[in-house]
Amino acid sequence: MNTAPSQALTAAVRSSLRAAADPSLAPGQQAYMKSAMPFLGVRNPEVRRLTRAVVRGASAEALVATARALWDGAEFREERYAATEILGRPVLAGDWSLAPLHEHIARTGAWWDHVDETARRIADLHDAHPVETAALVRRWASDESFWINRLAILSQLGRRERTDVHLLTDVIGPHLGSREFFLRKAIGWALREYAKTDPDWVRAYVDATEMSPLSRREALKRLG
Repeated sequence: MNTAPSQALTAAVRSSLRAAADPSLAPGQQAYMKSAMPFLGVRNPEVRRLTRAVVRGASAEALVATARALWDGAEFREERYAATEILGRPVLAGDWSLAPLHEHIARTGAWWDHVDETARRIADLHDAHPVETAALVRRWASDESFWINRLAILSQLGRRERTDVHLLTDVIGPHLGSREFFLRKAIGWALREYAKTDPDWVRAYVDATEMSPLSRREALKRLG
C-alpha cells in the first residue's frame, strides 16, 4: 500500500484543526466530556466541515488509513472526531470490511460521543449487509463491555421502517434490568426513535415489558 496519500491527509487534517483551535474553549469541552484526552478548542460542526474539506476526493483506501492514523495517534479529542467523520464519508458507507475498525473505535473510545457516532456507521452496515450485521450486533449485545452493548442497542437509529424489531428486542432484552445509566438511556432512546415510525408497537412493547423508569420515560417521551 502507498502510505503517502494517507500520511499527507493525516497531516493536513491535524494542521487544519490546529489552525482553527480556540484554546479558550478547550477546558470547558474537556470538562463537559469528562475526557482524559485534551481538546484543541474546535467545535464539532467546524471539525466536520474542516475534515470534509481536507479529505474531499480521496480514495477509500486513503480515507480508511487516515481515519486509523487519526484515531490511534490522536493527541486531542478533535482528531478522533475527525476520524469518525471520515468513516462516515459516502464512499465508505456500508463497507463490511470496516466492522472491526468500528468496533475498535467503540471499545477504545469507551464514551458516549464516540459510541453514538459509531452507531451511525453500523446503521449503514444493517442496510448493506443485514444478515451479517444482525449476527454481529447480537454478539455485541452479550459482550462484557457495556459500551459495546450500547452500540448494539443504538445500531438501528434512523432506520425507521427498515428497523428489524426482532433484532431490536433481542439486543434490548439482556439489559432491561441493568443499573447502568448509559444502557437504560440507550434502551429508551432506541424505542423513542422507533416510535416515530410505529408508535403503537412501541406502546405495546413498553406496556408488556418490565424496564427501568428511565427507559420507559424516554421511550414514551413523544407519545404523551
